[in-house]
Amino acid sequence: MSEAPPRWISKTLRACVRDPKVVAGGGFILFLLVLAIGAPELAPKDPLEQDLILGVTPPHGFAGAEPGYLLGTDDLGRDVLSRLIWGSRVALTVAFVAATLAAALGAALGLVAGWYRGWVDAIISRLVEIWMAFPPVLLSILLVAVFGAGVGSVIGAIAIIDWTRFCRVIRAETMGQAKSDYVTAARVIGFSPMRVLTREILPNVAPVLIALISLEMGIAVIVEAILSFVGLSVSSDVPTWGGMIAQGRQILHQGWWVLAAPLVALFLTVLAFNLLGEGLRRSLDPVMRR
Repeated sequence: MSEAPPRWISKTLRACVRDPKVVAGGGFILFLLVLAIGAPELAPKDPLEQDLILGVTPPHGFAGAEPGYLLGTDDLGRDVLSRLIWGSRVALTVAFVAATLAAALGAALGLVAGWYRGWVDAIISRLVEIWMAFPPVLLSILLVAVFGAGVGSVIGAIAIIDWTRFCRVIRAETMGQAKSDYVTAARVIGFSPMRVLTREILPNVAPVLIALISLEMGIAVIVEAILSFVGLSVSSDVPTWGGMIAQGRQILHQGWWVLAAPLVALFLTVLAFNLLGEGLRRSLDPVMRR
């Protein structure tokens, strides 16, 4: 007999709080969420406001720095810190939405393939193999080029490409869970296949799924930055980390901080999502907790 839901939730939350990877990764992501949501109030300057007189102003603490520009300015005199904060909005929006859509599609097909097996599994598995044969970055660039630039196109491209990651893992987990005694008991008492999948198997593969979603968010942030770097994400008047990297590369010798700031933000964000994913998998899996 399983534990009552309130007790199970409390036990899981305690395990998550005790895991240093969950605390470190989740804390940084929460910090980014606060910045992204509160960007209009927290950003010290208008990210699009230009002042050519203050172009390539160094960060605070360096010779030639100007008050009010903590991370300096780019070649157009725009505040790097403000653009970094506003860029987190695009990065996190793509990360959360694209990862959720990819997980929903991949998990659904993985559950079906792992449960029914036979020709259903064969068709889905061949589709996954064919889809994974294409280079993901090149395919995402192609899809965005066809759909047109925009956050929606980027999200759709990532979801269409990365559902295969979830499908393969959830398929294998479902096959393992389908042999368990609790699934056999559910079938004996007359549960329909859909009820067994949604009420019995899905909760038991949820720890793996949640960890995969967190890892996928880090991948989505990188893909969005790549697409922004080549000019295939949002419009040029919207600050993005990839766009800042592309701009900073052109003026590296005059203003290294324009390139360094988004690179550090990108690195820390991906690292945080990876730490969170690893920590959640260990904390949510009762076997790994022992």
